[in-house]
Amino acid sequence: MRRTRTALLATVAAGALVLTACSSGGGGGNSTTENKDAKVKQSKSAQQLAGQITFGDDAASKGPAEPVPGATPGGTMNVLERDSYTHLDPGQIYVSNEGQLATLIHRGLTTYKLDNAGKYTVVGDLATNSGEQSDGGKTWTYHLKDGIKFQDGTPITSKDIRWSVERLFAPFITNGPAYLQQWLANTAGTDYRKLLPDGPYKGAHLPDTLLSTPDAKTIVFHFPKPQTDTPYLFAMPGYSVVDSAKDTKQAYDKAPVASGPYMIKNFDQGKSMTLVKNPNWDPNTDSARHQYVDTFAITFNHQAEDSTKRLMSDSGENQTSVSFDNAVDTDNTPKVVGDPAIYKRTVAGYQPFVGQIDFNMKRLTDFDVRKALALAIPTKAVYQALGAEYGAEYAGGFLSPSLAGYQKADPLGKAANPNGDAAAAKKILTDAGKLNTKITYAYVNTTAGQQYSVTIATALKAAGFDVQRKELPSDTYYDLIGKVDNQYDIYASAWGADWPSASTVIPPVFDGRTIADQAPNYAHVNDAHINSEIDRIEALTDPAAAQKAWFDLNTYIVTKVIPGVPTVYYKQLQLFGSKVGGAVYNNMFSAIDATKLFVKQ
Repeated sequence: MRRTRTALLATVAAGALVLTACSSGGGGGNSTTENKDAKVKQSKSAQQLAGQITFGDDAASKGPAEPVPGATPGGTMNVLERDSYTHLDPGQIYVSNEGQLATLIHRGLTTYKLDNAGKYTVVGDLATNSGEQSDGGKTWTYHLKDGIKFQDGTPITSKDIRWSVERLFAPFITNGPAYLQQWLANTAGTDYRKLLPDGPYKGAHLPDTLLSTPDAKTIVFHFPKPQTDTPYLFAMPGYSVVDSAKDTKQAYDKAPVASGPYMIKNFDQGKSMTLVKNPNWDPNTDSARHQYVDTFAITFNHQAEDSTKRLMSDSGENQTSVSFDNAVDTDNTPKVVGDPAIYKRTVAGYQPFVGQIDFNMKRLTDFDVRKALALAIPTKAVYQALGAEYGAEYAGGFLSPSLAGYQKADPLGKAANPNGDAAAAKKILTDAGKLNTKITYAYVNTTAGQQYSVTIATALKAAGFDVQRKELPSDTYYDLIGKVDNQYDIYASAWGADWPSASTVIPPVFDGRTIADQAPNYAHVNDAHINSEIDRIEALTDPAAAQKAWFDLNTYIVTKVIPGVPTVYYKQLQLFGSKVGGAVYNNMFSAIDATKLFVKQ
């Protein structure tokens, strides 16, 4: 889960490392009309995702993409980014800003299509549809579209798809997702590398019993276990296609061959990048992307405050500027949402992250103590640190509204009562004979982390706990709380889904069989019912049934185990120039949708 882990190191939930491209802008909290409108703007996405995200057939996957209203071709769009791109090789892409770039330059077997009505569909990208399953979900077959090519005009064939999969097993691929490799090898961790230790580079290949390519247009995956989330999996940027004839191994990371609507003209690491139209991208093969803009001129080292001020000014080239990832910064949010002329140039939506205060279950073994903690903790402190309604929404569970089949629930009443209930918590401790239970509260040493940890510690003391705060350095925060034998009782963390299914949240975060140093089960929860339910749900072949089961299990975890308390769902507010057209927030990308943008002429 490197993508989410890396992103979290730069976000508030790690202990309030305030406002980066991966977290969300925030601000005021006054009751102006603009504020109310902003709440509506940011809540629409959850309503759109409340239903099951569908897996598209041939018709849904056929290009060209639905035209963006009012779109005109041409022009240069300036892109203001905080972070440069470390990885451009699809197999090495896992962090969010690189994934956003990948939507423009790379293509995979599947992708997400967002139509003009706001509906999301997983569609075939290079493939003719989102996948054809058989053998109870163990076998998935994909057929490639006609006319798909790399930037030099070379046709993309099943050989390239096989190569792209097999190279993921090579030792130099260390940064991308590992789901597919683990599914094929039927193993956890890095043991999958034993299946094909050198990748395809010494002539070896995966056996046809796992991956077969019977002809130039057909790819068949044979998984040892049912994998009903396969269409989601192949929409990850990390599983995009690599040109088998031009694979330069490590060097490919700086100069990849494009298959998407844009290709890289030049890249000065840490300074700038220029994207131009890929002449061999055929819109008739792509149901999700557009190629309106002539040139994307990307520059780096723009902090959120800098990009926000430039876009607020809307002067000169700022009129045709946008940021793919930067959110509106906290200090300027009240000005942005308070000025109708500026606010109309914003988009907003959910990020996949859910914040929580973890309870170390190796130390906090008493259920009553954990329940008292959960009731007493004032989640409002975290909410305010993230920028209130523009950066967060009170959470009732561990599963985000950005997940398909989202079910709104608040079984512990945390969203309804974010100030906490110290009196109820104190009664639980008193009845259980646990008053003055000592709690070591680890928090990160940032300004915001110090502030909200004081608020939480004060509330816990009022509830009858003996609280000792322990400051941890921000650069090693996750390393310290990630140790199984750490000496802390409670600490903040967050997790984000890799695709809109709870299968990428509950198993990594709550499966007791995954407990290990630096594993994301930070609460070290090991509950027999959770473990068995994970196995049962993962074997379901009906996606809708699986989604419901995950949310039912979420309620069980929140109320019957209480390995922590959910705090907030992450949201984001983004701003763009007045001559930027087609700007919409895409919840699957957790940011503005770069594939729909155009320059107003």
